[in-house]
Amino acid sequence: MDRAFLDQMKEKLLEMKRDILMNLAQENEELEELISNENEKDLVDIAANDLDRRILNSLEGHELRRLNQIDAALARIENGKYGYCLKDGKPIPRERLEAIPYALYCLDCQKELERKQRL
Repeated sequence: MDRAFLDQMKEKLLEMKRDILMNLAQENEELEELISNENEKDLVDIAANDLDRRILNSLEGHELRRLNQIDAALARIENGKYGYCLKDGKPIPRERLEAIPYALYCLDCQKELERKQRL
């Protein structure tokens, strides 16, 4: 991979990381607000807040997984292994990396993995 492309992907990954961290911080503030206001509400509102809390927690888990994937991609850039499929070692096409900068697998290996997971 050429250095300009790696620099572009690094910047894109860092931007994604900043966005996720800002969103997580905002979601945690919203969650704290939901909990602090719970005493003032009736049972229907509390149930709705419980649902809101579960949604925020699931989003947070998803975002934390993405954050880990982004950090791993940044590490692969630093150690010269970025852009290569972790399963078969073949180069991941630039188009795939531009769409999913933290991609671990080439499209064929990703499809095979997803197919196995469905079974």
